[in-house]
Amino acid sequence: MLNTLRHDIRSVFARDPAARSVPEVLFCYPGLHALWFYRLAHWCWERRLWFLGRLTSHLGRWLTGIEIHPGAQIGPGLFIDHGMGIVIGETAEIGHDVTLYHGVTLGGVSWRKEKRHPTIGDHVVVGAGAKILGPITVGSYSRIGANSVVVKDVPEHSVVVGVPGRMRLQNGAVARDSEHEDLQHNLLPDATMEQIRVLVDRIDALELAVDSLHGRDEAEAELMVQGYLGPWGI
Repeated sequence: MLNTLRHDIRSVFARDPAARSVPEVLFCYPGLHALWFYRLAHWCWERRLWFLGRLTSHLGRWLTGIEIHPGAQIGPGLFIDHGMGIVIGETAEIGHDVTLYHGVTLGGVSWRKEKRHPTIGDHVVVGAGAKILGPITVGSYSRIGANSVVVKDVPEHSVVVGVPGRMRLQNGAVARDSEHEDLQHNLLPDATMEQIRVLVDRIDALELAVDSLHGRDEAEAELMVQGYLGPWGI
């Protein structure tokens, strides 16, 4: 337990440049307080002390603005930055060294007593206001953009942006330790605009092909169209 608490504190210093001292982190970080309430509530939950676990969780929510169900499974090193409005459901699972910003929801989409909340891999960063819904898996080292809505599985080393979330693999090397998490959400790719640019390029090629066809016979026209559209496999 003490090692886990030390890991939680080190995670704050590793991922928040505003952290200046241990007393400041201990007394002024609601995300850390919410984690401690959760760990106590989870201890009660595992011993079938349902009411005491929920009461402890409710008290933590009232004091921090962060709601973590005592039944959730959370690994060491979770960093909750700011934290207000975060909701983590009962069957959610969170791996090692995950970062959650304020307004994140790990929610369910079923009323049945089953696995209905997400599983988050190691070293995942979830931007402010993002909603990850259902019993899906977000692979390790992935990044979820702010206000994205994720309802499908996300492979490892992916970036998700938009509503609904659109995925693409990350380019380049990915940090594999908690001291160098990629937190630059202003540099996320725009998957929708990338698709639009591809479509615009195809339209430009088609228009160029049509303009070049005037005055040519049918055979030459067909060969030219094949030449223009070949790179897209049409």
